[in-house]
Amino acid sequence: MLPAIVIEKLPRLVRAIKLLAGEDPEEAAILADELSGVTAMVAEKFTNDRTAEGIQRGLLLTVGGVSMGLESLLVEEGVSEEDGDAVALDILIEDGVESVFQAGFRLVRELSALPEDSLVGEYDSDPVYAQRRLKELFVDLCTADPGETWTGYERYLGQLQQRQDVLAIVRAAQWLRENHYEGAVNDPDLNAEGVIALAVIFAVEGGGTVVARTTQKGFERFVKAVRKNNPDFETGWAHFLDKIPAPHRAIIAERVQTYREHCTVLQSIRTKAPMKQLIAELENYAGSELDTEYP
Repeated sequence: MLPAIVIEKLPRLVRAIKLLAGEDPEEAAILADELSGVTAMVAEKFTNDRTAEGIQRGLLLTVGGVSMGLESLLVEEGVSEEDGDAVALDILIEDGVESVFQAGFRLVRELSALPEDSLVGEYDSDPVYAQRRLKELFVDLCTADPGETWTGYERYLGQLQQRQDVLAIVRAAQWLRENHYEGAVNDPDLNAEGVIALAVIFAVEGGGTVVARTTQKGFERFVKAVRKNNPDFETGWAHFLDKIPAPHRAIIAERVQTYREHCTVLQSIRTKAPMKQLIAELENYAGSELDTEYP
């Protein structure tokens, strides 16, 4: 088997600088001075600007940060890959290195503010934690060796899509909490998937009631009602989905389909399965959104 062909893709900044040979030497000197200034700033903020190693790491982060900014600006302008390096050099000369770096850093900062998963805790809004998370993400995405392939922008795009999907789940769960039948649930800790699971499961009882959190006692009442009244699950889900605003409906409808086919709680609820078993199964879906202790 022939080895895979690896196409080298140096950071955009490096590829643009290689075109400087055809530019005015004064422009090259200005860019070099600007790069030195940004590198010093980055080293001071993110590494240790008092050591050679710190300055070197600052350079790698500068290369990645500026390249991140260039990639995003090229996409905004609809520039083809073939023309990208030349246009990138024009951007550096016209806008300045620091401006481009700030554009790249802004992307990382906005990304770090998005949730990584659907478990949201009070610490997520803590400014100290947020700053640490931003620094770690910046180092992860923007460390770029000038002589090696860099994929930071592609990884940024992948993480952006993933986190936007998570954000949609979190916002759907937050809406359910706000519309909980007993009044809004106010708790900084949120298990978004757990909230949606509870709402979808309880919706089979009918009436379109939104249940975003429950207790063991509340679940036992629900099980007894389902076993006694034998409601039509599909009708219950239809009424429930009619209440959901359009921005959240697709997320919740997808969970309805999943639980329709695979939810062990709903598969067992009409059988003689003991309550203890059903509660244990519900806890697997609801997590911390189920209070298993009696009041």
